[in-house]
Amino acid sequence: MDNSSILQELQFKAIRSSGPGGQHANKVSSKVELVFDIAHSKGLSEAEKNRLFFKLKSKLSKENVLTLQCDESRSQHKNKDLVIKRFFELLKRALLVPKKRKRTKPSKGAIEKRLQAKKRAALKKVNRSKPRLD
Repeated sequence: MDNSSILQELQFKAIRSSGPGGQHANKVSSKVELVFDIAHSKGLSEAEKNRLFFKLKSKLSKENVLTLQCDESRSQHKNKDLVIKRFFELLKRALLVPKKRKRTKPSKGAIEKRLQAKKRAALKKVNRSKPRLD
């Protein structure tokens, strides 16, 4: 993954933000929308693209385009920085390959403890039965 080439491939749109803000919200386009076309990206390898398609399929449009929005700040520049930061965090999480689990045996102490608990439970059940009169 080449961050600098991916950064050049990003497309941004400034949109009027919804919510409170009065006249400022009505005349300033502070909401930023980031658009990234995964299929045509030159900064990602084919394996990375396939992994992103699989991991982010719920966030992709029909054209396999990833769209993120940010309208947290009143400033368009801050919103742009925030959406870029969110985008790269999303890519990093999606491309992270989890470590394989190493199988381990239970320790001798754990096995012994389990067997003792089984013996106690069995003894408890034996003690519940009626005594035999021989």
